[in-house]
Amino acid sequence: MDSRQLEYFVAVAEELSFTRAAQRLFTVQSTVSAAVRALETDLKTTLFDRSTRRVALSAAGQALLPEAKAALEALDRARAAVEEASTGLRGNVRIGTLARLNLVNLAELLGAFHRKYPLVEVQVATSPTGSTGLADDVRHGRLDVALLGLPKPELNGLDVRDIATVPFVALLPASHRLVAAAATQTRHTKPYGMVGVRLEELAAERFVDMPPGFGNRKMVDRAFDTIGMPRRIQVEVPELTTIPDYVRVGLGVAVVPDLELTEDPEVAKVPIKGTDLTWTLSVATAAGRQPSRAVTALLDLIGESTRPYF
Repeated sequence: MDSRQLEYFVAVAEELSFTRAAQRLFTVQSTVSAAVRALETDLKTTLFDRSTRRVALSAAGQALLPEAKAALEALDRARAAVEEASTGLRGNVRIGTLARLNLVNLAELLGAFHRKYPLVEVQVATSPTGSTGLADDVRHGRLDVALLGLPKPELNGLDVRDIATVPFVALLPASHRLVAAAATQTRHTKPYGMVGVRLEELAAERFVDMPPGFGNRKMVDRAFDTIGMPRRIQVEVPELTTIPDYVRVGLGVAVVPDLELTEDPEVAKVPIKGTDLTWTLSVATAAGRQPSRAVTALLDLIGESTRPYF
């Protein structure tokens, strides 16, 4: 048994596909298959149940997986400790993030990290399914750390540190009747800001929102389900910053985190009252897995740099 065999085994176990494992490891499928067969021969057992349609872990494979991961992580830490002692911190950090996340100046943060640890390779990725995809990538070892926003019940299997929390607001065309109603109330109550609208007042509207995997979409869906008034999504877009464009032309209203959206005189941003609906940005790593020295260094920098970068 050697570390390369264990690495190939873990990749196949997480991907449940020899083809995807080979792509992940930048090698060919035959190499991965041969390494796994050699490992099975060495252990005198079958690690995967194979068929023409699927690959599944056997009972022995399920028993080996956590031990293999722990062994590889221990080897990585040992290698990193020796390299750091001789040449400085080395390693690789795979970080996932949401697109156009205004709460975090990720470029500045990673630039500072690179200046401090120039021998650490940093890879940055997003997910087409938003925070849900990022969380899944962290759980399965495809990412080391991720910046994401999910409801607390969906953070199982992750160690998270909250970075910032912002309220949700409603986006409506400036000519919308609810904007006029809120403005009328404002003149009699709060001259410096709208008093807000309730979710119940918005429930019958058509909505513009992000796809279901995104954390803010999940939170808003859950909020409307809680009041027994599921909403109708008219338009789905992959980026938060484009939502006001669809609201402006009257294709729907939106309930989104107040993340410094560009001011638009044709789109009114109205507070939501009667609920404590908020969105929290967190930094997440896999629970029960000791982060590498490089990942720990990045997490420490995030903690130290909250004010300059967030």
